[in-house]
Amino acid sequence: MNLTVSELKASRLSSFKRCLRQPLLHFLIAGFALFVLYGGLHRSPVDQNPQRIEITPEVVQRIAISWLARWQRPASEQQLQGLIDDYVKEEILYREALKLGLDKDDTIIRRRLAQKMDFLAEDVASLREPAPGELEAWYNQRQDAYALPPLATFRHLFFAPDKRGADAQTQAQAALSGLTDQNSGEGDAFMFKNTYSEQSQTQVARVFGSKFAISLFKQTPGSWVGPVESGFGWHLVWIDSLAKPPPPPFETVARQLKSDWLSEQRSASKRASFDALKARYDVVVMMPTSTSGIVAAQTERP
Repeated sequence: MNLTVSELKASRLSSFKRCLRQPLLHFLIAGFALFVLYGGLHRSPVDQNPQRIEITPEVVQRIAISWLARWQRPASEQQLQGLIDDYVKEEILYREALKLGLDKDDTIIRRRLAQKMDFLAEDVASLREPAPGELEAWYNQRQDAYALPPLATFRHLFFAPDKRGADAQTQAQAALSGLTDQNSGEGDAFMFKNTYSEQSQTQVARVFGSKFAISLFKQTPGSWVGPVESGFGWHLVWIDSLAKPPPPPFETVARQLKSDWLSEQRSASKRASFDALKARYDVVVMMPTSTSGIVAAQTERP
């Protein structure tokens, strides 16, 4: 069947109209339009011209403020220009590193980005002021953490190695059995005091050394104990008391309490934020069938 030119054009026009009415074509056109629109709205300056680096007034101001915060004085024109040059250099190297994929599988970069996310979670944490009475109740549950350290009242008998030689410890042990009360017995002359009242473990350690102080605060008051070694020699010690001071009044530690309370709130907020993020992921850990490979790898690590 032979068609005239006009009939052929009419047939093609009819076919074109039928195609335009197809739902699939409508879907493809709409999808393409959305793609173009999204690209136009979210196109970054780097995408528009990857070779262009714009140093906006906001960037310059941020650089200048950073210098001022560090050195407590404004940067000169020459110094500011040098800072801008360093920023441009860093931006160029950063972009080139991304092109080479140097950011992939890098432990340091992973750790740094994780730290920035952690800092971001802390910055956006909605911290509130404690309600009336809330800080006092919080303190009542944690009084032991704010209590002052125990205080020791004691006297000692000193046995000097430079006078008694290697037998100083043996002689101190022999003297211990002959002591009956806190006022009995005599030792060698000691360069400091023989009696100390209400001393903390830190204060005792300053005079006798940490080893003596730790041993002293483990003893039971009311009897002679020893020999206890110090940095000077050997001692027999009578402990009158190991008193634990009462918790400080709320008013005297209120400032520290509020700081600690806010820190706890911040930590709780960060934990909640991370838990919400973690809930989005399906974490699957596949351990090796044997730990020998792990041990070998750890042993061979340089």
